[in-house]
Amino acid sequence: MKNIYSNILNVNKNSITKAINYLNNNKLVGVPTETVYGLSGNAYSNLAIKKIYSIKKRPKHNPLIIHYYDIKKLSFDAHLDKVFFKLYQKFCPGPITFVLKKKAFSKVSKLATSNLKTIAVRFPKNKVIRNILKTTNFPLAIPSANKSSGISPVSAIDVIEEFGNKIKIILDGGNCKIGIESTVVDLTSSVKILRLGAISPEKIGIVLNKKIKFIKQKKIKSPGGIKKHYSPGIPMLLNQKKASEDGAFITFGKRFKSKYNYFNLSKDSNLNQAAKNLYKILRIIKKRKFKKIYVIKISQKGIGAAINDRLEHAAAK
Repeated sequence: MKNIYSNILNVNKNSITKAINYLNNNKLVGVPTETVYGLSGNAYSNLAIKKIYSIKKRPKHNPLIIHYYDIKKLSFDAHLDKVFFKLYQKFCPGPITFVLKKKAFSKVSKLATSNLKTIAVRFPKNKVIRNILKTTNFPLAIPSANKSSGISPVSAIDVIEEFGNKIKIILDGGNCKIGIESTVVDLTSSVKILRLGAISPEKIGIVLNKKIKFIKQKKIKSPGGIKKHYSPGIPMLLNQKKASEDGAFITFGKRFKSKYNYFNLSKDSNLNQAAKNLYKILRIIKKRKFKKIYVIKISQKGIGAAINDRLEHAAAK
């Protein structure tokens, strides 16, 4: 598809330089990551953080994930221990976020951490955002580039659909490889998962040689804890076997024939493909103005648990 939007820029040396100049001046930039597209801003700047919360209409008690290039920069802002290093060596850079104890002299904006004594941090794998993080003198706060509680974006066009020309630079890195947000693991006390993602509790448990549980957040310490999220704004019914004629049916596997209201997450029954297609399909259904969404039962294996977590949040009333 030909790019007709002046604020969507192909990734090259000039566009990266322009994006970094924007970030240095406390402006926001739409960026690709391996999980979803994000809205990036200087994590040390109250002004930039205020802009993120304002444009997203994000609740102030919902902290942002702070993105770093490497451990060296993180060491100024968070306390690191042996458990962190084990997981970092295995999974980073990649789709995992760590909730750590924040250092008292950290320069990260208190607005970004919702005045908590903890900080959520990530080392993204996507080459575009890593290039930017390596060049800037500050880490980046990067929540998903969508309005709060809505469908996360997995392409540059999705960011346009959310904000139009309010974001002056959106770097086009193609479609996101994973398609759902990072796993969030809390390391501030006993190790626990606060948000499911591509890296499962089982994978983390193997590294740490212990069983790791997914715990729904009572007090919000990281993104993913708010009840209504990832939502197309349409009533959703989960674990369904069929749909009404005027409703959209999200299916999975070969046994479903093509129909105008059927949307298959993966005809090959591939859960990774299903995760990659989830938000794209929800956006298509929303655009076609279906009044209700029916969703087939999805396996809980591997990334399937994370898919079901997103669907449960999207279906919440």
